[in-house]
Amino acid sequence: MKPSDGYRVVGLAAGLVVAGLLAEQLTTLLLGAAVAVIVALPLAAAADRAERLGLPRLLGAALALFVLAGALVGLGLAIIPSFIDQVKEFSNRLPSILASVQHQLGGIKGLHTSNLSHSIKGVIDGYVNHPDQIVGSVAQVGSTAVVTTIGIMLVLVGAFTMAVNPDPVLGFALRLVPVNKRALMREVIARVRTAWMGWMTAVALDMVVLGTLLWLGMVIVGLPFAIGFATFSALLTVIPNYGSIISAIPPILAALAQSPTKAVLVLIVYVIVNQIEGNLLLPLIMARTVDMHPAVVAIGLLVVAALFGLIGVFIAIPLISLTTILVQALWIEPQEAAARAAVQIPPGG
Repeated sequence: MKPSDGYRVVGLAAGLVVAGLLAEQLTTLLLGAAVAVIVALPLAAAADRAERLGLPRLLGAALALFVLAGALVGLGLAIIPSFIDQVKEFSNRLPSILASVQHQLGGIKGLHTSNLSHSIKGVIDGYVNHPDQIVGSVAQVGSTAVVTTIGIMLVLVGAFTMAVNPDPVLGFALRLVPVNKRALMREVIARVRTAWMGWMTAVALDMVVLGTLLWLGMVIVGLPFAIGFATFSALLTVIPNYGSIISAIPPILAALAQSPTKAVLVLIVYVIVNQIEGNLLLPLIMARTVDMHPAVVAIGLLVVAALFGLIGVFIAIPLISLTTILVQALWIEPQEAAARAAVQIPPGG
């Protein structure tokens, strides 16, 4: 092996490492940019309305941000204290709940096991008796909170800036494509905006309706922690397909700890509410804005999770819809137009 070959190998390895680090940072930047654009859309809509009324765009965006922040704070003050209290109480009672679940299952199957509750108790006692196991994560809480706060502030500032003056962002996007493709790019941007606004409207209404219906159902059934379970389920509605399944597990376990009959009733509540959501609410709100096949959503969700992690999952639908619209506009529709032209079929044929 020549020395020059060794240098090439070392240089290639170093290049791959640098490329990997840059790719990771670029992924984070792209995710932050996507979140900023999503937040900017309702602010830009308010700014557009203010501009049509002869008012400054800055005033419209500022009022929208104030109303949005006020609504979130008000909703948080109404729900979060009860939610936190119920989460703490549920976590404290989790070992006894799991022990009751095992007892119920043992009665059904004729088995008598308690290994799960003992294992959980051993894990909890291990952390209590050896707090040094969590010191490392606790030491990182402060720095993580600071980084998160800075990131949120940057996203909000970027979103507000884009809402007040979107021309630089749109101009940059248009300059990325040839002149003869810029009309198509404007159409794609308009379609993406419509899809993302529809998604945000659907998610907001879905959270409110689904959370309220689940809360009422669990109150009627007599399940404790109704507010906590309903809030948890509402938050997971942003995860397509899997969110409803994941959020149903804790309340069903809590109900099973009381009786198999109550567990079945809670399961029925979740099935009915999710049927209302899937067959009535979402089609009415989202059908014309984010119309994607469930298989596309499922595969796209896995890809987004692999690329962007947990945060990416929460904005999976906008990212998947962006990809779908780009493929549709840049590849499928031109191919279909070419095929029609080849066989001389009119566009409406």
